Amino acid sequence: MKTIGSFLIVLMLSLFRPFTPELSAQDTQNLNFLEPADTFHKGRFWAAAGAGTVIYGGFAYGLYQSWYKSYELTDFHTFDDLHEWQQMDKAGHLYTTHFEANLLFSGARWAGIPQRSAAWTAAGIALWLQTTVEVMDGFSSKWGFSWSDMAFNVGGAGLFVGQEYLWEEQRILMKVSSDVFKRYPQSRILSLDGMASTSLQERAYQLYGRSFGERFLKDYNAQTIWASVNILSFIGERSSLPPWLNVALGYGAENMYGGFLNKWTDDSGNAQFSVMSQEHPRYRQFYLSLDIDLSRIRTKSRVLKTFLRCINYLKIPAPALEVNTLGQVRGHWLHW
Repeated sequence: MKTIGSFLIVLMLSLFRPFTPELSAQDTQNLNFLEPADTFHKGRFWAAAGAGTVIYGGFAYGLYQSWYKSYELTDFHTFDDLHEWQQMDKAGHLYTTHFEANLLFSGARWAGIPQRSAAWTAAGIALWLQTTVEVMDGFSSKWGFSWSDMAFNVGGAGLFVGQEYLWEEQRILMKVSSDVFKRYPQSRILSLDGMASTSLQERAYQLYGRSFGERFLKDYNAQTIWASVNILSFIGERSSLPPWLNVALGYGAENMYGGFLNKWTDDSGNAQFSVMSQEHPRYRQFYLSLDIDLSRIRTKSRVLKTFLRCINYLKIPAPALEVNTLGQVRGHWLHW
């Protein structure tokens, strides 16, 4: 799988080589390293293709070692997880594919690939990366290939390509934020047979991990997925609003201690636990907030511009209004 994926990355990029002129030696010398090439740049093309090959191979190997090695391999099978995790994982698939396509598009443009060709290349490779995960799931006894995951992957790639065709820019960015320091109740919970106890804090550690990185990537209770919309690009440049000001619509969920229900078995497979829905009901959260499109901040520094673009997929902490499915309306002075 790693070999096939690496070959496809190089092949998909090389498809555009015959149709784009190469830069002259003088143009190559005058080109700033971080500045996108106006026309096809052979050295950058092979650098991007080589880096992509290595990254993809490392990604596939690391994913297998981290997630799949401990579980038995089975025949390829599917699994319907559409209703798992209040669809927070589905929002994550939409975000991730759009995020990957956006970064890959920047790399393709850096190599001088024309805009629309770069958009399709980026979307295709992003979908290939996500499909790698789904195929691995399909051969794992713990998971299965998810058609709903694939649908949201296609949605993320489609959101990217559609905006490039409509506006030749990304007016709507997918972003993520996470309250990685979120605290869970530490009061003891008895197992159904009364012979063991745990807490929601311990259950969160079991599900989402303890480290900063694990919590940021895996804690669905702490995450919010955002669609960050640039205001000025829609209302016209005659407005006095700053070009970097966005309005963000967020989606989150709370009180999830299991995929479908708040019921689980401990690591030994003996003690079973269940959380009362009256005390800790699972619910959805919808947010309205302000945000900043860091890529629209004007700067003459190519290094700073590149840095801002790289972190532009994280939602800036800001005041937010929350409406949830418990019928509550809440204001947050600062939502992470």
